[in-house]
Formats: sequence, structure tokens, C-alpha cells
Amino acid sequence: MTFDQWMRASLDRVETALEHYLPGTDVAPTKLHEAMRYAVLGGKRVRPLLCHAAGELTGAGSQQLEAASAALEMIHVYSLVHDDMPAMDNDDLRRGKPTVHVQYDEATALLVGDALQSQAFVALTADNGLSAAQQASLTRELALASGSVGMAGGQAIDLESVGRKLTRPELETMHRKKTGALLCAAVRMGALCGEEPDAAAMSALDAYAAAVGLAFQVVDDILDVTADSATLGKTAGKDAKDDKPTYVSIIGLDASHELVAQLGRDAHAALAPFGPRAGWLGELADLVVNLVH
Repeated sequence: MTFDQWMRASLDRVETALEHYLPGTDVAPTKLHEAMRYAVLGGKRVRPLLCHAAGELTGAGSQQLEAASAALEMIHVYSLVHDDMPAMDNDDLRRGKPTVHVQYDEATALLVGDALQSQAFVALTADNGLSAAQQASLTRELALASGSVGMAGGQAIDLESVGRKLTRPELETMHRKKTGALLCAAVRMGALCGEEPDAAAMSALDAYAAAVGLAFQVVDDILDVTADSATLGKTAGKDAKDDKPTYVSIIGLDASHELVAQLGRDAHAALAPFGPRAGWLGELADLVVNLVH
């Protein structure tokens, strides 16, 4: 199977899982459920793909990985819906279409985020092939990654940093929380869906995920200044307009490109102990790095 074939098959399973775990639009309250599905449609599904690739290393089953990947995507999308609202980043374009608060209204967008967050944990604790111990472990991983020490904390730092000059270590801390924490959770959760890795294997996966997570954010910073809105699917140039600190604003465009390339090498180095079995994870690292080309 080629990487493209594997990716398409995995994405099909993710879409099937989201269809299964999201409430139907024929279930009351219908407007909320319609808006939840509107928010989830589209996207690159990087986190679910990382989850599936890591799970293949530990012999995880499709049913288990589908539940974990659906939960990850729901948490990710909830964060996007809330981040786009006027009280946060105040954006009107996401994934190439109007943001939820623009398409519906602010109150509905707030509820969509709340409901997607809750639904993620419904998926993790459903009849999904995961043992009770695995359900508890994955629930904890996802909660930590999305809470105040993870994604929400990173967003808080981001909001406090507008108009400020952050040091490079401060910027890295913000991004390792805001973006990196959930990407790291995707790898860990995928691995935990199968036979639990030993400490050395989990440490290697953590190192890989940390490199990919930071690369993903640096790429996002680069694309904000080099791509147009149609290509991005969201408003281009918004970071500079809002005076938000980015890698490009702190170290420059050329150095940002060099950093992405180095993080790609770091990701591959972390996978060395797994050999060819980690092929899909290596391909995903290359996919992230090559988004800037």
C-alpha cells in the first residue's frame, strides 16, 4: 500500500467514525446538531492520521482507533470554533467557508464548541472496543492535552501576547501548548489503543510528536505570510495584522524555513528505534514539513 492509499483509507475511516459519533440532524436540538456537523466538515485531519499511524505500531484495532481519532478531531474543531469567535481571534473564514458564528450566530457557535468537547468524551467511553483501562487512559490524555496545561492554556498565552515581543523560548512554550499538546496526544492515544508501549518507546514517540507539533505551527506561521486566503482556507496575513508574535516575526522567514527542515529531521531521528514499522509516521512528518513548498 502506498502512503496516499493508506492515508485515503484512514481518512475514510475517520469520516465514518465522525458520522457515527456525531448526533444526527434529525435529533433535537436540530440546529445545534446541524451546526456541529457543519463545523466538523472539511479539514486536513492531521491529528486523526497521526493517531492511526501510531496505533499501527502497537497493533491497535480499527474500531479503537476510530473512536480515538473522532474524539481528537472533535476537540480540535471545538477549539477552532471558539478561537474564531469575536472574543478571541474574531475570524470569519475557516476551512474555506464562513466560520460557525458567521454562518449561524455567536450563541450557537459557543454551544457547538461546548457540545463537541462533551461529545469527544462520549466517543471515548462508548462501546468502542477499548478496555475500561484504555478508556480511562485515553480520556486522561485528551483532557490534559486540551485543558489549562495544554491547548486552552496555550490559547490564553496567545491572547495575552498580542502586541508584545515574546522571546523565542516564550513563543515555543505557547505553541507547544496551543498546538503541540493535542498533536502529541494524538500520537500517544493512537499508541495506547493497542498494546501499551514501554517507557523507551513512548519517549521516542513523544520526541517525534514534539518535533512534528512544533513544525506544524512554524509552517502555519510561514503560510500566514506566504499563502493567500483561498489556499489557506482561512484569512491570510491575520497574525501580522493583529500584531501577534510568530516565528516569522521573531526569527524571520528564512530561519523559519530552516527550523521546519530541522524539526523534520528531528522527527525522523526519533522514529529510528522503530525501523520500517514507523513508515507512516515518517511520511506524515514529511507531509507537514512539505506544506510550505
